[in-house]
Amino acid sequence: MSEKALFADGEIVVHGARQNNLKGIDIRIPKKRTTVFVGLSGAGKSSLVFDTIAAQSRRELNETFPSFTQQYLPKYGQPAVSSIDHLPVAIVIEQKKIGQNARSTVATYTGIYSLLRLLFSRVGQPFIGYSDTFSFNMPQGMCKTCQGLGYVDEIDEAALVDKNKSLNQGAITFVSFGVNTWRWRRYADSGLFDNDKPLKDYSPKEWQLLMYAPQQQLHDAPPAWHKTALYEGIIPRIRRSILHKAEAKHHRARLLK
Repeated sequence: MSEKALFADGEIVVHGARQNNLKGIDIRIPKKRTTVFVGLSGAGKSSLVFDTIAAQSRRELNETFPSFTQQYLPKYGQPAVSSIDHLPVAIVIEQKKIGQNARSTVATYTGIYSLLRLLFSRVGQPFIGYSDTFSFNMPQGMCKTCQGLGYVDEIDEAALVDKNKSLNQGAITFVSFGVNTWRWRRYADSGLFDNDKPLKDYSPKEWQLLMYAPQQQLHDAPPAWHKTALYEGIIPRIRRSILHKAEAKHHRARLLK
C-alpha cells in the first residue's frame, strides 16, 4: 500500500464506540501525528485504543489473508462500535518495562524484526539462508567486527599500561590486573616476557604478543603456568571478559577513546 493510500483521508473516524465502559464515543484521530490518550484509571483509554481501534484493525488485516492462513492467526471479536473509517494497520506494543539491553531496538521490542527476517528469508531472491541469517543477534547473521551491536569500541592503550614500568612494577595499570592478581599472572607466569623489562623496551613482536595476541595454548609453558590455561593479549581479553559483559558500564569511560 502506498503512503498516499495509507494516509488518505487524514483522520481515523470512530463513531459510537461502546466497548467495555465506553458510552457511545465519537472521535476523530489525526494521522501522521502523535496522539496521546490520558485520563484516570478506568476512564476507557485502553478500551478505545486497544479493544476498539486496534482490535478492528487486526480483524480487517486478518481478513486480507486466504482462509487457510486465517485459521492459524489470532482470532479477534467484533468490537462494540458503530463504525471506524480510514483505519490503517495498527501495531500494538505490549505495555511493559523495557529492559536495558544493548541488543534491543524498536524493531526487536515490537516484534517487527522477526517478521522482517521471515519475509526476507522466504521471499528474497536469491535464497541466502533462513531467518537467523538476517539476525544481528545470531552468529549466522551478525557482523564479525561489531558482534551485532552496531558500533565498535576502540580501547585506549594509555588507559591500560604504563610503558615506563615492567610487569613486576605494575605496568598493567587497569583495575583487576594489578601485581599478583590472577589476571596479572597470566602474563607474568607465561614465560613469554622478561618481567623486569620496561614495556617501552619491548620489541614490536613482544608488544604485539602482550597487547593483541588471540587466545591460544602455550607450548613449552613454564611450571608456574596452569595446564588448562589459555594465553590471550590484554586488549582481546578485556573485550571478551569485561566490555562484552555487564561490568562494562563501570569501566567504559576509562577504557575507551
